[in-house]
Amino acid sequence: MTAAVTTNNAAARLLGAYVTGVPIEPISGGPDSVTVGEAYAIQLAQVDRWRRDGRLVRGHKIGLTSAAMQEQLGIDQPDYGHLFADMFFPPGEPVPVARFLQPRAEPEIAFVLAGELAGPGVTVEDAVAAVGAVHPALEIIDSRIADWRIGLVDTIADNASSGGVVLGAEALPVSATDLAGVRCAFAVNGAVVATGLGSDVEGTPLGALTWLANRLGALGHRIEAGHVVLSGSLTKAVPVGAGDVVTADFPRLGSVRAAFV
Repeated sequence: MTAAVTTNNAAARLLGAYVTGVPIEPISGGPDSVTVGEAYAIQLAQVDRWRRDGRLVRGHKIGLTSAAMQEQLGIDQPDYGHLFADMFFPPGEPVPVARFLQPRAEPEIAFVLAGELAGPGVTVEDAVAAVGAVHPALEIIDSRIADWRIGLVDTIADNASSGGVVLGAEALPVSATDLAGVRCAFAVNGAVVATGLGSDVEGTPLGALTWLANRLGALGHRIEAGHVVLSGSLTKAVPVGAGDVVTADFPRLGSVRAAFV
């Protein structure tokens, strides 16, 4: 990263997009190339600012875990971002599209942790022991990068393209079902637009949770008890706007719905 694209400069540009509602040009490419490590530094600079402003971290999202999403964005590895308490919309309540710049929705399996997970060295068995409940979920992803022209470092820097979360009311113990075999039907305005399997997420959503714990652990961080982790989309994301109603039906987990206004 050259002096022209410092961490603070890139973070300030992304933070400014939330205020102006105008997406910025990609931070990747050209002579001012950005590494994955530098992209996470840009993300954390924004997280630090939001925390100073009084926002509360409520968990993490894992992105780009499915082959479908990696193909859609042309990358080959997951990433993660931070979830804040004000990103969560109660099930059944309308979701205002004005909160977002370029919203898209995707179906996810969410974990609520009963105990902390601290890597490195976390196994799937450790993850199972730490999970308190499994929920169906919808994630609203968003991009502060113009026209979603993102590569891996762009989405990492942009808090993994986080936007919002609708956590389904149904909650099951992690032992209640085979998460790799869970099926999902993803519908917009009553029409199924995509289907997916839990195995599309790093082989199993628990594998994604394990990856996150170990990735954070390598950086000296951990997943706290009580935090929510979105394990990654089971399908490709679809654009949404005012008037759209999005549902994700997981026959073994329940369903979740979001109406955009």
